[in-house]
Amino acid sequence: MTIDKKIRVLAGTMVLLSLCLAHFHSHWWLLLTAFVGVNLIQSAFTGFCPPEMLLRKLESRRTSTRS
Repeated sequence: MTIDKKIRVLAGTMVLLSLCLAHFHSHWWLLLTAFVGVNLIQSAFTGFCPPEMLLRKLESRRTSTRS
């Protein structure tokens, strides 16, 4: 799976998780949905995506331990 697809899966999961938490726990969890949306928009314009950097680090760490 490419890094772009992993980012989309992560963003979608975070949105669905925050919607479930907002429904069953507290409406303040909707702030997480807003944060994910703002991050997606800013990354489209700037190319800077913190989750992408984190996933790349995790992948490099995983591949280096296999060797």
